[in-house]
Amino acid sequence: MNPIWGHAIGVMIVVLMSVFIGIWIWVWRDRHKPVFRRMADLPMEDPVDADPARSGTFPKTDKGD
Repeated sequence: MNPIWGHAIGVMIVVLMSVFIGIWIWVWRDRHKPVFRRMADLPMEDPVDADPARSGTFPKTDKGD
């Protein structure tokens, strides 16, 4: 194995770790808190749309199906 691979892998680890830390800092900024709080509350909301096709219940038809 060529010794350059050790340096290349080391550089990739540093780059990926820097990207991870950068995303971590970006996410924890105060201006993102309202957006993430809104997204966290989405599963707890009732659906506004009362479309029966989306709820899985369909009206009965008189076709004799």
